[in-house]
Amino acid sequence: MSNSDLISNNHKWISIVIPVFNNSNSLPFLFKKLQDLDVQLQTLELQIELIFVDDGSVDNSLTILHDFQEKTPHVRLIKLVRNYGAVNASRTGLKYVSGEVFCILAADLQDPPEITFEMCKEWKNGHRFVICERISRRDPIISRIFSRTHYFFFRKLVFPNYPRGGFDIALMDKSMLGSIISSVKSGSAPLLAFSLGYPPKILKYARPARIYGKSSWTFSKKFNFFLDLMFGYSNKPLRMISGLGVLVSITSFMFAAVVLFNALFNNISVPGFAALAVLTSFLVGLILLMLGIIGEYIWRIYEQVNNRPASMIEYVVEPKVY
Repeated sequence: MSNSDLISNNHKWISIVIPVFNNSNSLPFLFKKLQDLDVQLQTLELQIELIFVDDGSVDNSLTILHDFQEKTPHVRLIKLVRNYGAVNASRTGLKYVSGEVFCILAADLQDPPEITFEMCKEWKNGHRFVICERISRRDPIISRIFSRTHYFFFRKLVFPNYPRGGFDIALMDKSMLGSIISSVKSGSAPLLAFSLGYPPKILKYARPARIYGKSSWTFSKKFNFFLDLMFGYSNKPLRMISGLGVLVSITSFMFAAVVLFNALFNNISVPGFAALAVLTSFLVGLILLMLGIIGEYIWRIYEQVNNRPASMIEYVVEPKVY
């Protein structure tokens, strides 16, 4: 069955992509919320197409998804070969979107699915890009500190108009889908959509505490994602190290001029071994830092030209249409 077969009447459709990784505890509650959301969206003359992407779960999430898919219309199930991460799993699911509008939801319910109804109302009012900014989050203190730092630098180095609280939930018009899928940049689909330049309609919400399961979004994954965004969307790190190199060169020249003047005209001996050792160590460290930043850019170029698939699909279970 092709994607276009799902659109068999004049109703508008919303495609919801949901990456799943070891979410067996939250899935039954997620299904209930999605069914309630379906009833709400019918008041807006919208119908739901659900696209679940199992991202290599090792619990019984896949079995639960199969059961739900068997009993529920308009549900597509994609099984990936292994765990590729939520971002890659989501982008895989986007290739199967057939609705006029689409979004990505987390399976752990930390971002409430019911907010999708409010986003759809804004889409019906003519906004092609709707995002939900977090105004507060009940996460562990380390996570909150990292998030504030991340968004601070992201606003400074990449997008000055990026929401201060960040966002993960976004509703996107299908006119944006082709650009998101074909993009070679790293990052989530909402971030890619934000980078396209569409003016977003911003809704605000308070992110609740996590109830089901333990997050697999570890600090190392967050840090790697942070580096991907910094080096994938901005050339300012390169400009900063270039400016630092110029500043160090000017300072070194001025220092050398002072030393030479004192040695020639004031007969002041300049032993300078300690100063020379410190300066040499500093410059070597600076050079290594610059090479590391340049290497990060080169690695990302290599990843793009290497053209390796971001994920591999084991099988797809097509939806039942009643």
